[in-house]
Amino acid sequence: MTITGTKQAESRPHRGAEHLSGLIERVTFHSEESGFCVLRVKTRGHRDHLTVVGTVPQVRAGEWIEAEGQWTVNRDHGPQFKAEILRTTAPATAEGIEKYLASGLIKGIGPAFSQRLVKHFGTNVLDVIESTPDRLLEVDGIGPVRYSKITTAWAEQKVVRNIMVFLHSHGVSTSRAFRIYKTYGAEAIEKVSENPYCLARDIRGIGFKTADKIAESLGIGRQSEQRAQAGIEYVLQELTNEGHCGCPRDALIKAAVSILKIPDSIVESSLGHVLQEERIVEHHRDADSSLIYLAALNTAEQKLAAGLADLSAGNHPCPDIKTEKAIQWVEKKVRLQLAKQQYEAIQLACQSKFMVITGGPGVGKTTVVNAIVKIMQAKALTVVLAAPTGRAAKRMTEATEVPAKTIHRLLEFDPATSAFKHDTNNKLQGDVFIIDETSMLDVVLAYQLVRAIPQHAALILVGDVDQLPSVGPGCVLRDIIDSNVFPVCRLSQVFRQAAQSAIVTNAHRVNHGEMPLFPKGKAEQPEVTDCYFIEAEDPEKALSITVHLACEAISNRFSFDHFNDI
Repeated sequence: MTITGTKQAESRPHRGAEHLSGLIERVTFHSEESGFCVLRVKTRGHRDHLTVVGTVPQVRAGEWIEAEGQWTVNRDHGPQFKAEILRTTAPATAEGIEKYLASGLIKGIGPAFSQRLVKHFGTNVLDVIESTPDRLLEVDGIGPVRYSKITTAWAEQKVVRNIMVFLHSHGVSTSRAFRIYKTYGAEAIEKVSENPYCLARDIRGIGFKTADKIAESLGIGRQSEQRAQAGIEYVLQELTNEGHCGCPRDALIKAAVSILKIPDSIVESSLGHVLQEERIVEHHRDADSSLIYLAALNTAEQKLAAGLADLSAGNHPCPDIKTEKAIQWVEKKVRLQLAKQQYEAIQLACQSKFMVITGGPGVGKTTVVNAIVKIMQAKALTVVLAAPTGRAAKRMTEATEVPAKTIHRLLEFDPATSAFKHDTNNKLQGDVFIIDETSMLDVVLAYQLVRAIPQHAALILVGDVDQLPSVGPGCVLRDIIDSNVFPVCRLSQVFRQAAQSAIVTNAHRVNHGEMPLFPKGKAEQPEVTDCYFIEAEDPEKALSITVHLACEAISNRFSFDHFNDI
């Protein structure tokens, strides 16, 4: 469907791809970093200008646009045409050309010079710049310097335009085409033509499947070595989404054959090539078996282990203290008598530069953390608290009265670069770092954290090793504990208040291989507790029950506020 603008198109969103063309009257916003732009466009059949949003490397008032996308309604700005594909072409009218040349496209040409050029050459001015640029010297006021600026700027525009046309012709959306252009610059066409699978490695947001479609469009066969090599990395990447750091060689070949639909002989030869290029790494477990890693994951795992070893060395930042007196003092502070295991954990925390505190629910991990924080602060040490999630960080803050952050916020994650501001060269500030809920830590995030902690500081990891492992690759907490290299304090005593919770009791029963206990009584009115089991025969029934529980049953039974407590 092709439209040049109708009242119907302006008033409501449409389904499916639509086409819009028109003259750019004003560039309201354009980011050179992301390519995102907001344009006001004049189209036939519209009295008012339309708003078009999309992505494009460069854009000027006066250009003609061809856009493919759909209409949306922005809550603040009203109807907008959201372009998936956005092509700009040089203007054809005298009015458009004047705006185009006066828009800042070429330094040194403002409104006055653009009028002079159009007056001298008419609508042929752009052809003159393209084909016979020497004729520009005919215009009064254009000398060698201004001539050079005009021809250089025009050549740069032409390169960008050619790149976008090439990528669009192979089914690449404008936003992805922009990222490709920003990464490869003037070499984009050459790079993509030579090996489109490099996109999956180099461009954030472009994966193997997208690169595979582009490769097919370029005529690269499904059994090509290029595809097989990229496919091996893709299979390994998919396995990391399931939590794996590495994969046995035989299993990797089998998975690649299945997913890529190519013979195992091609996978075998391609595997050797990718290993030679060191994009993946092989570790031999014995003469008959080995594990294959993505190079980045292999590096993260090795450097994490080395970083923890380095961090554990040296003197603890806490000065020598009499632990017994310190614990007596902190017991008065927290108004609790600490158990023997908690005492040992605090003692270890004052001596070991790196340690782990682990245990199930209700064993007093939070109490131990609170006690450690207060002792360290009493010794004028800067304590830094963090956790993988916002909810866990909030709980730490409530328990210790010390501000806690998510690990991403602590390291200052920058979405624009997908990197952290704090790293080996820009360490965090602090003396004692306590990280809670570390069963959620994957290898990559743990490595990023450890490399940013200053050498003089102490690090304490806290978490329940029996919880589900991290979503990302690796079982960091379990592997650290199982290594038997670093001090570990295991808390196992369930305290009386926690033991009153059926959730806590059942968690420990499951860990001991026992069936959990659920409330007795009629299904409609079971005894009051905090742990229930409701059976559903099929997913639809389970969904219906869940909605009923969240919307009505729980708030009615326990007098909870529906929005704040559930």
